[in-house]
Amino acid sequence: MIHPRWRALKWMGAVALVVLGTIGATAQTEFNNNIKYDSGQDLQPAFEGWARVPNGTFDLYFGYLNRNWKEQLAIPVGPANSFSPGPPDRGQPTLFDTRTHRKVFVVNVPADFGKQELVWTLTANGKTRTTVGYLKADWEITPDGGAAGTTTTKEARSNKAPTLDPAPLATATVGIRAALTASATDDGLPVPRPPVKPAVGQETPPALAGGPKSPANVPWLNESEPRRPNGLTVRWFVFRGPADAQFDAAHAKVEGGKAVSGVTFSAPGQYTLRVAAEDGLLTTYKDITVTVSK
Repeated sequence: MIHPRWRALKWMGAVALVVLGTIGATAQTEFNNNIKYDSGQDLQPAFEGWARVPNGTFDLYFGYLNRNWKEQLAIPVGPANSFSPGPPDRGQPTLFDTRTHRKVFVVNVPADFGKQELVWTLTANGKTRTTVGYLKADWEITPDGGAAGTTTTKEARSNKAPTLDPAPLATATVGIRAALTASATDDGLPVPRPPVKPAVGQETPPALAGGPKSPANVPWLNESEPRRPNGLTVRWFVFRGPADAQFDAAHAKVEGGKAVSGVTFSAPGQYTLRVAAEDGLLTTYKDITVTVSK
């Protein structure tokens, strides 16, 4: 006859095994649900707050998350990329780069916008996502990046945004490099600082070990763009267009008041290139349009 105490211990052990098995299965499921995908995923539009404009109107700020690590998505203005109510085209991008992009564009609304809402809808890879812009008090932001710490020091408070004047680029041809130039000036703030050296023991990235074998669709390596150099720089990127383009460099250094780069298009069509002058804290944007022929 089994003593009651041993019977109770045996029952408790069985329960513990069941619980541990359930936790293990859950952990395995959560790991698999957090796979980083190269392609096939959707877009999530994002409302990022609103700011007051001196003329009494309001600016609504929008960004997006492309859940893919490699697949860029070209979605023209239309049913799959639109605003409502009102005009579907509110200046949103039509080429969506990978991962997270904040404060990508601004929609200005009138002073009497009140409690109205503006809905941005994106459909990509079979999934439709929306975000809603409004003027709720707790969503008011500082446009120049108070949340990013751009006003926390005397130097930052004194900093002025760069000036920018990109040269027009009326036409280009697929596969042939076209020159890009832009005039830019800055007040020298923030003062360029030497790059920060990695801490001892952090010179190389950690190695991954254990866990299930990675699917072929997982990019484990860090494929982010090169770090922006110190000082005033200019970069170009496709904001609207049927496909991405190849630029000479991620960031062009401003020398003698000018930044020089080049672009090669892979597909014909109408493009909007966005130009950004960056001083390390503040950024000035301008757009140029170009028609690319075969």
